[in-house]
Amino acid sequence: MTTLRNSVQLIGRLGMDPETFKFSENKNKVKFSMATSDKYRDKEGELQEETQWHNIIAFGKTAEIAEKYLKKGKEIALSGKLTYRSWEDKDGNTKYITEVIAHEFQMLGNKN
Repeated sequence: MTTLRNSVQLIGRLGMDPETFKFSENKNKVKFSMATSDKYRDKEGELQEETQWHNIIAFGKTAEIAEKYLKKGKEIALSGKLTYRSWEDKDGNTKYITEVIAHEFQMLGNKN
């Protein structure tokens, strides 16, 4: 059960092509945004859709595969873990971000 301590599974569509960062010849990272949507009926019975945007990052072989095969609009299922980080911008303000570190993903839909 230790793998359930920080586990995320998402199905959604990429909001952008993966952006690649190379740290050295053997170390790389990709980042992209992903949208997930839920549909529900409100108290008046009207169908509503709520979309959440997620910041996704991947490293190593997972990053290489994402860079090669994923494109904006592609539907994927992924599993990973949540991470939080902060940094100071050029004006000295502290910024915070929540990201999903993707361990693996599967492309869904047709092969186009």
